Amino acid sequence: MSNWTGYENFGFFKVAVASPRVMPADPAANVSFLLDAMKEAEKQGARLLVLPELCITGYTCGDLFHQQVLLEAAESGIRSILAQTADFSLITILGAPVPVGNRLYNAGIVIQEGKILGIVPKQFLPNYKEFYEERWFSSGVGTEGMSVWYAGSQVPFGRDLLFRSEEDPRFTFGLEICEDLWSVSPPSAELAREGALILCNLSASNEVIGKNLYRRDLVRMQSARCVAAYLYAGSGVLESTTDLVFGGSTFIAENGVILAEGKRFSRELELVVMEVDLDRLLAERRMLTPFMDRESPSKTFPYRIVPVLAGRKGSARRMGQIPFLRWIDPHPFVPSNPAERDERCEEIFSIQIAGLAKRMEHTRSGTAIVGISGGLDSTLALLVTVRTFDLLKIPRKRILAVTMPGFGTTDHTYQNALQLMSSLGVDIREIDIKDACLKHFEDIGHDPNEHDTTYENVQARERTQILMDLANKHKGLVVGTGDLSELALGWCTYNGDHMSMYGVNSGVPKTLVRYLVQWIADHAIEGSTREVLHRILATPITPELLPPDPKGRIQQKTEDIIGPYELHDFYLYHFLRYGAPPDKILFLAGVAFQDRYDENTLRKWLKVFLRRFFSQQYKRSCVPDGPKVGSINLSPRGDWRMPSDASVEAWLARGLLE
Repeated sequence: MSNWTGYENFGFFKVAVASPRVMPADPAANVSFLLDAMKEAEKQGARLLVLPELCITGYTCGDLFHQQVLLEAAESGIRSILAQTADFSLITILGAPVPVGNRLYNAGIVIQEGKILGIVPKQFLPNYKEFYEERWFSSGVGTEGMSVWYAGSQVPFGRDLLFRSEEDPRFTFGLEICEDLWSVSPPSAELAREGALILCNLSASNEVIGKNLYRRDLVRMQSARCVAAYLYAGSGVLESTTDLVFGGSTFIAENGVILAEGKRFSRELELVVMEVDLDRLLAERRMLTPFMDRESPSKTFPYRIVPVLAGRKGSARRMGQIPFLRWIDPHPFVPSNPAERDERCEEIFSIQIAGLAKRMEHTRSGTAIVGISGGLDSTLALLVTVRTFDLLKIPRKRILAVTMPGFGTTDHTYQNALQLMSSLGVDIREIDIKDACLKHFEDIGHDPNEHDTTYENVQARERTQILMDLANKHKGLVVGTGDLSELALGWCTYNGDHMSMYGVNSGVPKTLVRYLVQWIADHAIEGSTREVLHRILATPITPELLPPDPKGRIQQKTEDIIGPYELHDFYLYHFLRYGAPPDKILFLAGVAFQDRYDENTLRKWLKVFLRRFFSQQYKRSCVPDGPKVGSINLSPRGDWRMPSDASVEAWLARGLLE
């Protein structure tokens, strides 16, 4: 739980799902159970609560649904709930049997402030195996445009209802009921297309072996297909157990991720509360062609928009008094689950190898040239190259691994480079660049004692010149070492380490480079190579372009200059993946890193990130080819097209200027 407040400004909406206690065929008793759930959700600051299918009566009433007594008791129970929640700003969706003329519908009733806003009937009725809903209920197909008198008022009724806040149109939701989701064409897909960012499912899905895993994946994947938040509330164990047991599954999913889920088989109220990020969903949809295509907004019928209130009442609802629950991953590029992380690393390594292999074959290059510094990036590039040569059955001796000591090279990194190359069995070349750089300083009239940008970049460009010329000499291809984070920050010398003939690391962020090398050391390599990889992993990130300290230790540490890469990768992810504005990024970073960095530190490096990202676009406009490995890439030919002269001022004005 975070103390950071004001999250509602950034598109977060707190929602809830619940599986309450139930007494089959006793609506009067169920009213108190449902009110308990509503009161607790209201207390926790939820704006929207989803309850199970037919929860006012219980799902398992069978032929009692044909009894007028039960239907009247259900309607009376709804009236009671309305009377007791007139001051609730919470929107609640609960399940009830609703009679309309000659038909009975299994429906979801949407209520707020003691009023029914609309009623949506179930469309797909299961009538197989243990389900016999067509025995009692009619399908909601064909109910468009209807209204009904129910619980004391005339209300919109039909499958064509979409609920939206006029004050905040982001808050748009629609609902489907249980089997609707399991159908070939779930109503939620069309609801999402029509603008619903929150999809609600009132369910009564029984338990059999393996069904909950399938159900969970179904919810998760539907949230991904629809790029939406998906709220699922299932009936619990106190339903009748004549033939079935219900577990009370409850899920809150968002765009393919289960954000929260409740405990199954609970005999008490199970309430799950979590924030969903509607701005994030909107940003994703606006990039996707299916949501931009407006040629056929609805293939069957137009939707009716039912207005709802998105705000909160009373002092207890004031901004900042309700805690932020959602976990924000401080390392969004790196899965926190070790098994998932290993799988991701293996896949990325395979993508890099496949990309380089194709380029080697296409250019008919039998030789690769890699500059080796003893750092993480060049280590990963060499490991990719070695595996590529093994795949193509080219001798490793055709890899020219070149270490080029300069003014800042320490013995530690130098020895790491030599031992790495030796352990991998590649052709080792050592070319000291100091004399060449001194001659160049003399040629351009630069004082070598002035350790400025010129001093540093001369070394970087000298190294690139050597690699390129060796490639010409040996009819080979220069494999680039620079990574995604360096491209984002422009932390590379233009036409120096910025340039290569194929950049195998160009899609890999710095925080993931470390884990990739770690994974290779632990799973894909043995012996002396593994030992040197562990030493490289323990070495600080450095360009080694400035002389070491008097004791020969690394003096120039990249993160001391431009800031922690874990912050820059975090900023990059949220800025590029979801178009988050700086004030929201700062808020998210405050939640993710609350125990590690204070707000001033986060703000300082966010300004550095933005200024460098905008000012260094010209370097990204002409980067070499390289494989995309994740959802974020900075290739000017694909994922990121930005003018090199774009101004950063509007972004800095979003909460970052003093």
